[in-house]
Amino acid sequence: MKYFWLIFILVSCGENNIKNQETSEKWGNEFKVVNIKSPFDDSLQQAYFYNTKSKSPQPLIVSLHTWSYNYTQFDSFNIKSAQKDYNYIHPDFRGPNNSKNACCSELVISDIDASIDFAIENGNVDTSKIFVIGHSGGGYATIAMFMKSRHKIKKFSAWVPLVDLIAWYDETSIRKLEYSNDIIACVGSIDNRIDEEEGRKRSPIYWTTPKEKLDYSSLNIYTGIYDGMTGNGPIPITHSINFYNKLLNDIDVKDISKYVSDNEKLLLLEHRKPLGDFDSISDRKVFLLKESNNIRLTLFEGGHEILKDFAFEQLIK
Repeated sequence: MKYFWLIFILVSCGENNIKNQETSEKWGNEFKVVNIKSPFDDSLQQAYFYNTKSKSPQPLIVSLHTWSYNYTQFDSFNIKSAQKDYNYIHPDFRGPNNSKNACCSELVISDIDASIDFAIENGNVDTSKIFVIGHSGGGYATIAMFMKSRHKIKKFSAWVPLVDLIAWYDETSIRKLEYSNDIIACVGSIDNRIDEEEGRKRSPIYWTTPKEKLDYSSLNIYTGIYDGMTGNGPIPITHSINFYNKLLNDIDVKDISKYVSDNEKLLLLEHRKPLGDFDSISDRKVFLLKESNNIRLTLFEGGHEILKDFAFEQLIK
C-alpha cells in the first residue's frame, strides 16, 4: 500500500511538472542531434543518436517518447545505453500526439523504421539485437511497431500502453482529461463524435497480428495495477489486458489458462489484489503474470509509470 500513496503524490503533481523535470535534464555531448529524411513524405525528423565506440557490432536501443513529448524528452535509457556503449536512437516520429500525422499513423511507423535504418547505416549495430522500448504514448508506439515494423526486432518492451483510441477517447472524456482533445486532433470527429474509422486505423487492438514475428521477436507488456484510477494515471489496465488476449486469440492459443479470464479481469478491477504468488519486480509486487508464445503480460504494484532500471535490464537480458 505504501507504493499507492507514493504514486498518488507523484501523479497528482500534474503532467506539467513531470514535463518540466524530464525536459530540464541535459543531454551529454556524446548524443548528437541528427536529421532523418522520411521515405514517406521526404520531411525531416530529428532524433538524438549515440553511436557505439566499439569496433565490434553492439545492440541498438530504440527509445520512444511519450504521448505529449518529442525527441528532446530525456528518458535515462540514453545514459544507460551510453554506459553500456550500446547504439541508441530517440526519434521524433511526428512529435506530440496532437496532429493528424501523429497517433501511430503510417507516417509514424515509417519515421520510426527510418530511424532504425539511420542507426544501422551510421552506427555499428548488431542487427540481431535491436530493442524497442517506451511507456505511455511510447508504449503505444512500441506496440504499433510490434504490429507493423518492417524490421526484425528482437524484443519489444511496452509499459502502461494504450491500444484503443476509441475506448481511450471515452475514458479520457469522462474524466475531462486533455488527451481527449489530442485524440480528436489526431483522428478528427463526425457529428461531435470521434471519427471511429480513423480511430481504428490508429489503434493496434484492431490491427492484424503478425504471427510470424513471434518466431523471432518477444513482446513484454507491463502495466501498473493502479493506472486508470483517479490520480494514478490516464490509461486503464484493460488496454493491456485486452491487447494481450487479442494476440493470443489471433495466434490461436488453445490453452484458456494462458488468457486473462473475465473473472480475473473483474477481480483486478474491483480489488486490485494479487491473483497469485508471483515474483516481484524492482521490489514491487506482481499482481498477475501471463505468458504464451513469446508474449508476456505483467501487472505490477504501481501506477502510470515505468520502472526504468528494471525495464532496461530486462530489455537487454
